[in-house]
Amino acid sequence: MRRFPVYAPKLIVKHARIFLTGVIWVKDLGCLEFRKGRFLMPKKSLPKVKQAVSELNQMLVAQHVETNTV
Repeated sequence: MRRFPVYAPKLIVKHARIFLTGVIWVKDLGCLEFRKGRFLMPKKSLPKVKQAVSELNQMLVAQHVETNTV
């Protein structure tokens, strides 16, 4: 489990792209699980956690599209 003391979306996305599956802990968000390079939406969570997960997944998709077009 990797710990991020601050919410740094680019570093978190980079970690998920490299390892593909795992769990990370982000201060103020808690534990976030990812599989196949995508973050899983927690069943019960605060709105800011859901927003962060959707933002991270959008960044992953954008990077995937960007690398395929170049």
